[in-house]
Amino acid sequence: MEFVSHNPTEGVYAATDDYVHALEVRGAGRLLFVAGTMGLDPAGKPGADLEEQLDLLWSNIRAILASAGMTVDNIVRLTSYLRDSAYAEANAAARTAALGGRRVPTTAIVATTLDSNWLVEIEVVAAG
Repeated sequence: MEFVSHNPTEGVYAATDDYVHALEVRGAGRLLFVAGTMGLDPAGKPGADLEEQLDLLWSNIRAILASAGMTVDNIVRLTSYLRDSAYAEANAAARTAALGGRRVPTTAIVATTLDSNWLVEIEVVAAG
């Protein structure tokens, strides 16, 4: 499988250092669509603050990917749903760390979550 980033320099605004406009996946045999995942512990309790929820969230995503024989290296698309726009910087930092600096197409949306204690939710698409 091969990943090819596409960041045109004309006709569109520049991508920042933490994402790419598009990622072409060549030779993938499988796609995994991961539902919105929250920063909940195994008992379903949310982390006490944004940092703990982001840690739990990425741990949960890694466990879900592992169940399909994948890792965060297989993530090709990511959408974050933030309860507050003030969470954008911490969310981007957690994503960058979780992906080891690898850039993928991302979108962040400010939304009301179903439970006010859920501060961030992330869904991903992975290819393998």
